[in-house]
Amino acid sequence: MSDTSTDAWSIESFVVEPEEGKPRFHDFGLPKAVMHAIADLGFQYASPIQAESLPIVLNGEDIVAKAQTGTGKTAAFLISIIDTFLREPIEGKRRTGTPRALILAPTRELVVQIAEDAESLCKYTRLSVVSIVGGMDYQKQRDDLRQSPCDIMVATPGRLIDFLGQNEINLRKIEVLVLDEADRMLDMGFMPDVRRIVRACPRKELRQTLLFSATFTGQIIELSERWTFEPIRIEIEPENVATETVEQIVYITTADAKYRLLKNVISTRDLHKVMVFANRRDLCRGLVDRLVKDGIDTALLSGEVPQRKRIQTLDRFKEGRTRILVATDVAGRGIHIDGVGHVINYTLPEDPEDYVHRIGRTGRAGAEGTSISFACEDDSFLLPEIEEFIGRKLPCEQAPESLLESANDESAA
Repeated sequence: MSDTSTDAWSIESFVVEPEEGKPRFHDFGLPKAVMHAIADLGFQYASPIQAESLPIVLNGEDIVAKAQTGTGKTAAFLISIIDTFLREPIEGKRRTGTPRALILAPTRELVVQIAEDAESLCKYTRLSVVSIVGGMDYQKQRDDLRQSPCDIMVATPGRLIDFLGQNEINLRKIEVLVLDEADRMLDMGFMPDVRRIVRACPRKELRQTLLFSATFTGQIIELSERWTFEPIRIEIEPENVATETVEQIVYITTADAKYRLLKNVISTRDLHKVMVFANRRDLCRGLVDRLVKDGIDTALLSGEVPQRKRIQTLDRFKEGRTRILVATDVAGRGIHIDGVGHVINYTLPEDPEDYVHRIGRTGRAGAEGTSISFACEDDSFLLPEIEEFIGRKLPCEQAPESLLESANDESAA
């Protein structure tokens, strides 16, 4: 995209007062086009992961970072990539299908989200962004690839392997490789594909590699040693994500009463832009059906929903046209939507990390949010492990009687 619309804009017009201990984006010496996009997005102060990583990655060094979703890591690596490409433009004709940066992410939703963020940050530049995901029209993605050179490619491993196999994409010119949510890619069985993709890129000494993971397991550390060159290690603890801006409460209830509780929490408090999480797809489906039947505008986000419909569902929710979004953990991970005021855990997650990811959908970028968890005889045993993981006791109370009153409701479980 042309950067002419930034000509009349000046960094001086983007006023952010200095505050002790809160680095501003002004402090990183970023190009005007990037600062203009940052101003449009309303970013003022760098988050902890941004403050720690940007000086390192802007200097061209590799990092291995432990950071949850909701920390601002996406903006950190995108800003660095855009800064590098603006300072080091490639002159002359370029081949199509030969990106300069590759960002790998485990889910289609996360790829779409990262690509949207990249488009926003590239708004005042001529840099191009292409997303490669399964579940979308293969021919259209191939046509997009062939149309013009690509600067930033965001992809899921499986579909990228398909394109590599057809010689539609050449990774030999990759300057920056980002492995986002590496732990989730490992959990989902993508590592054989990721290994093939990394082998198709230049040697680690000839590229910059940025690896992000919510956890540092032995396998992740081993992979980071294999794929990064003299990396700087950064750790942002999950407590910084989970607890500072999110009010958390647990309602003790019964399995039979959970649906009444959900419906009444939403209705009596007139909640909007709410994300509801449940552990199983069939349970999510059942909740959506019942909420819609009860006149509450609700949509489903799970792996079984076709990709095009999922994107439309997310857009409607972001725009406030859908009131409630019911999601599984895999589908909801990595998605960041402004203005989510409440997250409701209809069932407690079996993995404590997923609790942090779930409540990270609200209370983002310093805004306040509320997390309400329902615990019953089936899942309350998971509470101690969650509390240990986040480093604090969760306030638990019996669900108020006023929220349990309803006629003719059965269990949704």
